[in-house]
Amino acid sequence: MEKVEVKFDKNIFEAPITDELLLKYLRVYRSRQRQGTSSVKTRAEVSGGGIKPWKQKGTGRARAGSRRAPHWVHGGIAHGPKPKDWSLKLPAQMKKVALKSALSLKNQEKQLHLISGFNSKSSKLKNYLSELAKLNLPGKTLLVVSNDEKEPVRFLRNVANLKVTNTQTLNVYDILNAKNVVFTKDSLIKLKERV
Repeated sequence: MEKVEVKFDKNIFEAPITDELLLKYLRVYRSRQRQGTSSVKTRAEVSGGGIKPWKQKGTGRARAGSRRAPHWVHGGIAHGPKPKDWSLKLPAQMKKVALKSALSLKNQEKQLHLISGFNSKSSKLKNYLSELAKLNLPGKTLLVVSNDEKEPVRFLRNVANLKVTNTQTLNVYDILNAKNVVFTKDSLIKLKERV
């Protein structure tokens, strides 16, 4: 593997940077990560409480209709969370513009790198790590490979401070979250087809 000096496509890597659109994208992306599965039982769903605890009048105590009222121990929860879909939507065209904007930002900050590919043919993690170490990139790194390059994904997926993705799943959040973005030659060709 060797670092390649090449001029990136101006349409993708020198597009106008729109901060507002990037913020919108991040908000949509993070909202879609929420599971929205938290749930509690209301007084209607808690088991028990079918019988009136004591008669309405004559006891001197407050009237009670169920042992599962919210203010009772083991009672249902009032106004608790229920499953909810938190996801927001962003038009596909806006996603493309946001992707170009994020890549342009990384290019402007000199945090984009291009490599020819991996020379390693043996199935050893240390060979891949030694090749990456030659790049001497500090901090979080995002490695973008093409869909055909399955070996790097398999070997490098659990390495600390390194995220491996392909051109189809590449997104703005991962680009902005990484200190350096490294493309292979093949992935750059596939990216042009996508954008």
